[in-house]
Amino acid sequence: MARKTDIPSSYYGEPRKFDPNFRGPVHNRSCTDVVCCIIFIIVILGYIALGTVAWIHGDPRKVVYPTNSHGQFCGQQGTLNANKTKLFYFNMLKCANPAVLINLQCPTTQLCVSKCPDRFATLLDAQNTKNWEYYKQFCKPGFEIGSKSVAEVLRDEDCPSMIVPSRPFLQRCFPDFITRNGILTVANQTIFNDGVNKQRSVNDLKDAANQVTAIQQGVERGIANLLNAKEVGIKIFEDYANSWDWILIGLVITMVVSLLFILLLRYTADVLLWFIVFVVIAVVGYGIWHCYWEYSMLSGKPGANVTISDIGFQTDFSIYLQLSQTWLIFMISLAVIEFIVVIMLIFLRTRLRIAIALLKEGSRAISYIMSALFYPIITFFLLAICIAYWAVTAVFLASSGHAVYKVMSADDKCMYANLTCSPKNFSQTNITKVCPGSQCMFAFYGGESMYHRYILVLHLCNLFVFLWLVNFTIALGQCTLAGAFASYYWALKKPKDIPECPLYSSFSRAIRYHTGSLAFGSLILAVVQMVRLVLEYLDQKLKGSQNACTRFMLCCLECCFWCLEHFIKFLNRNAYIMIAIYGKNFCTSSKDAFFLLMRNIIRVTVLDKVTDFVLFLGKLVISGSVGVLAFFFFTRKIPVIQEEVPSLNYYWVPLLTVIFGSYMIAHGFFNVYSMCVDTLFLCFCEDLERNDGSSSRPYYMSPGLHKILRKGEEGAKLCAAS
Repeated sequence: MARKTDIPSSYYGEPRKFDPNFRGPVHNRSCTDVVCCIIFIIVILGYIALGTVAWIHGDPRKVVYPTNSHGQFCGQQGTLNANKTKLFYFNMLKCANPAVLINLQCPTTQLCVSKCPDRFATLLDAQNTKNWEYYKQFCKPGFEIGSKSVAEVLRDEDCPSMIVPSRPFLQRCFPDFITRNGILTVANQTIFNDGVNKQRSVNDLKDAANQVTAIQQGVERGIANLLNAKEVGIKIFEDYANSWDWILIGLVITMVVSLLFILLLRYTADVLLWFIVFVVIAVVGYGIWHCYWEYSMLSGKPGANVTISDIGFQTDFSIYLQLSQTWLIFMISLAVIEFIVVIMLIFLRTRLRIAIALLKEGSRAISYIMSALFYPIITFFLLAICIAYWAVTAVFLASSGHAVYKVMSADDKCMYANLTCSPKNFSQTNITKVCPGSQCMFAFYGGESMYHRYILVLHLCNLFVFLWLVNFTIALGQCTLAGAFASYYWALKKPKDIPECPLYSSFSRAIRYHTGSLAFGSLILAVVQMVRLVLEYLDQKLKGSQNACTRFMLCCLECCFWCLEHFIKFLNRNAYIMIAIYGKNFCTSSKDAFFLLMRNIIRVTVLDKVTDFVLFLGKLVISGSVGVLAFFFFTRKIPVIQEEVPSLNYYWVPLLTVIFGSYMIAHGFFNVYSMCVDTLFLCFCEDLERNDGSSSRPYYMSPGLHKILRKGEEGAKLCAAS
């Protein structure tokens, strides 16, 4: 009597039967999931209509060109701002408030001016001097000195508390401070004229700021933060300008190394695999020892025991390397990585031989279909079109409608804050009495028409169709590559029986017959991703206001949908392989792929995942090697080319760019390789079910893979698994 835990052999479908006429991807096929294809085409036409409607109602000038607090364009002809093309912020520090990112508005008075200020002055200096006429042009139109006290002027933001020498950038006035060689300069000068045309040193800014601090707390600290932010931004831009050519050289080296790595796997997969494993273990082990040595050296030094939280964020990363806590964190992290890698190798050591054979077979397939390595360029081009269309549509939707004004208050407890208001009758309401200093300021563009009431729905539609198109583009690439590599596997005599232009043929079949199936799988994934985004949005909006139960439920839902998204990606990937081979609809292909994987669950968990692990190590080795080379280059530790190294403010800027770019390039190459291995793996499982290796039913797998499969106890167990 069978146990309850025993699963009958037919539970996951019957194994594939031998078919003497089967020669790989079916050529005589028909269109699949036609209904979904029609819906997909209608949605695309509707998406074009949505973009057209947004283009008609929207005005990108409202996003591109500066808009003052009254919703007027700076430099707009026919208005009082016709000759005032620059936007001046009373207190730009408020624009860095987190509320700006949520409400998409800067809670400070914004004024159109004819030119940015070219001198430094405070309101205290200007009101008692003849310089008031100059300072007045940066106050609200019609304001006269003496009508209010200084405290009331600052509270109501009738005038800025101070003006500083600024330079226009994107038609906005930004303070023109920069530090060169440790010396603070204003407009590249160390001496400037203040509000009364008196020559002052830039060091006098601190004393002038202290005068204002008595009225408005935090101005001096705000100036320091503004200086640091701008200084860092300029230095980073300079580093990119000086090192962009060397960054490109590093990325080209990564491309060449990735290509050579894949081709070498055909002949030296076993050597490369163990070399990668040895290099990873050795490098991480050396890192652990080095971190311990640095930690022990710094433990006894004064000032090295300060925690990272005490010093906060520093642009000079070398400061962190002088702390013992930094090296302790590095050491623990590397020790955990080393432990995980060693444990995985211990458990998977007997499974690596078949994984090596699959890697060799994948490299051999790519060597016959080299064009597959460059298919990601087509995917990148299609994704760029999708992203550009979504972004342009979003901009036009965001700029639709009339100006909407909201109450801005410096007091966070104001009950009227962020409520809609009208600037014409705002002064007649009691809001200014309840919330002193509050203003009715421009917020965004919208309206009360039927179109503008559903603007949020249109934004959601724009986002959803964007996700659908992105997933469809990725699905098209996976199905195309799967069809090309399946043509290689099911060619009995390689490369003689491989069809001509397998990549183009596979792409043509996917577009002509299976657009509906690819759209169906992409739709399911897009729905799950949309739900995840909504949950993430709710989590951010309700943060701080929800109770523990709500937080727990949201966390559980986000976790469940994250797992669901990754499972659907895995299932879709294998379904597209079956679609490319047999030309059936999405549901049937998903079921066939799932049953095939379940009938070979040991092979799935052992072989497929081992190859994924090996490919991941390959990405780390390539990006890490190029990163180490870039580190020695940008830190002038290569004597031969020291003179060629550009002068940099932060060497980590081009270094991190090279490392990240190298990993993405290696990821692109290895994604094609991973798709090749996954396709060969499914074909390999079907080959074992269809054939028995006899002369009448020969295996399509390579002799090397067949030999390893049949060799030893592991091969026997894996062949018998069902």
